[in-house]
Amino acid sequence: MRQILATLLAFPVLAAPGLADPVPDIRPEARPFSVSVVARATRAIDAGETASRMKTDTALVAAPDGLGRSLRPRVRPATMATAATPPTRPTAPAKPVIAGEPNAGFDRWVVGFRQRALAKGISSRTFGQAFRHAAFLPKVIDRDRNQSEFTLSIADYLGRAASDSRVANGRAQAAAHARTLAAVEERYGVDRQVVAAIWGMESNYGSNRGDTHLISALATLAYEGRRGAFFEEQLIAALQILQTGDTTEDMMSGSWAGAMGHTQFIPTSYLAYAVDFTGDGKRDIWSEDPTDALASTAAYLAKSGWVKGMPWGVEVKLPAGFDFRQANEARMPSDWAKLGVTGVDGRPVGNFGTARMLLPAGAKGIAFLVFKNFDVIKRYNASDAYALGVGHLGDRIAGAGPLKGTWPDGERSLKRDEAKELQSLLTARGFSTGGVDGRIGSMTKAAIRDYQMAAGIAPDGYPSVDLLRKLRN
Repeated sequence: MRQILATLLAFPVLAAPGLADPVPDIRPEARPFSVSVVARATRAIDAGETASRMKTDTALVAAPDGLGRSLRPRVRPATMATAATPPTRPTAPAKPVIAGEPNAGFDRWVVGFRQRALAKGISSRTFGQAFRHAAFLPKVIDRDRNQSEFTLSIADYLGRAASDSRVANGRAQAAAHARTLAAVEERYGVDRQVVAAIWGMESNYGSNRGDTHLISALATLAYEGRRGAFFEEQLIAALQILQTGDTTEDMMSGSWAGAMGHTQFIPTSYLAYAVDFTGDGKRDIWSEDPTDALASTAAYLAKSGWVKGMPWGVEVKLPAGFDFRQANEARMPSDWAKLGVTGVDGRPVGNFGTARMLLPAGAKGIAFLVFKNFDVIKRYNASDAYALGVGHLGDRIAGAGPLKGTWPDGERSLKRDEAKELQSLLTARGFSTGGVDGRIGSMTKAAIRDYQMAAGIAPDGYPSVDLLRKLRN
């Protein structure tokens, strides 16, 4: 899922994850597949398999618990009697793109990987079927090595996340799938508009699910080796999904980095959280019908600690002269109210639970009180910007209007090299950031606040371009 990919692919905090831009075409011009060598080698090895081994393989397919406890519900949820979206018949997505280029090293790697896969319980039959069309995809490597570094402002990010078209489409999709979303909310306790918002952020409500052949993409990235262990783990998980029969190799499509389906699960997260909500015996997140994907997303959030009835966050007003040294502490909303912090309507925020203040653009921008559910959304994608995007889009889908506050003009997030420079300059002045890695974590924010207090600046802990300029002088 992108919550792991965002970290592993080293996106900056405001790197615009999950905005479901059109999936770039990674199809190389038509060339011979590199499949023939792999297929011949696999068939040659398969020829030596014994009948007893084949019986074992069949047993593994029939009993997925042998690969780890199945997370499919044993009984169809009672609410599903009214949960199906009428009356569209689910259809399969277009078959994924699997064109590739010949690569002898990749072919040799697949032969070696086969032994590791079989040692982890993958049957020879599953492996052979999964890799029958597998090919080396050089443009996947290009995408992995040359990811653009985005420096959107939080205003621009949220403007895209909750654009007029995305809100309108979200409301239309929420209405079209109202019974499904209501049943999912009843079953898992996760607000339906949050589930719909993740659907919108991850695939633009299913319109940008990705058409890359997953086995080829994951095998290519595992072979390439820069993060080989991670992608080999995902590839094994993808083979386990195929072995349980939830989908087939020719229907297992997704993004170039391995995220799949309407809400972009990576294979290991799929194995841990995906559910069969329709009761058809398959956890199908790939087809036109989004039911299983929406339910799986709710199951993920529920198991990550979602608290029913608690908002993700609330936009708030700060009093004149607010002491930003207080902003880093977690308090009950009633205690924030004692400091003059109210909702934008001027009334105290309800005591839904402990809340911390979030200032995504510093003292000059909009302030929020965020609750535990905000951090649960971050389990899906470890980015404050992403969680804000999901929360705000969900509120808009549910009927709320735009945010009331304003953002500073011309503000943008720091590039990775700028963030490293900021950390180096703070450390040199005696304000330790705990290391120079370009990631603005709690220690860096604390160092920024300490420097700001020493310099007579509002201590909001925000790593702005202006702050970097001051440190350079």
